[in-house]
Amino acid sequence: MYARAVTIELLLASPLHRYYGRPADGPTDATGPELHDSIEVRAGLGIVGDRYFGQRAHRTASVTVMAVESVERIGIGLDPAETRRNIIVRGLDIDAMRGEDFELGGILFRAHRPANPCAWMDVALAPGAFRALRGRGGMRCEPLTSGTLHLGPAVARTVRAPAAVPLF
Repeated sequence: MYARAVTIELLLASPLHRYYGRPADGPTDATGPELHDSIEVRAGLGIVGDRYFGQRAHRTASVTVMAVESVERIGIGLDPAETRRNIIVRGLDIDAMRGEDFELGGILFRAHRPANPCAWMDVALAPGAFRALRGRGGMRCEPLTSGTLHLGPAVARTVRAPAAVPLF
């Protein structure tokens, strides 16, 4: 495996699906803290405390991982938390890893399918974000091992040599 230094910039676990209904109506209010310094990930289940934890329909898509560079290409100063992705990482081109296993912070994941952006991105991030994030919205992943992720420096291990994250 190839090792690469990355930074975990954001960890989100939310018991509530806040982007529900029409974007013009705005998101539902949070019921508690959603951003965390660390999160507990369980193999085959997802992130403890997250809305998709243990949901059979989301077993292979219980954790979403996205590169912060994808948000930054839309505009500096935007809040990556508004994408509602669970893990925002700097320095890993996760969008190029479909179907691959990778390790992040000692936890093994399988990247199954894209986390395609939706029309909410134009409301939550900035006008045009929905279109700008096509093909760069991150990946829906399945945790294959358990562990705890923390904000800050981490090591990502990939089967093939990691490419630089495209900045477009």
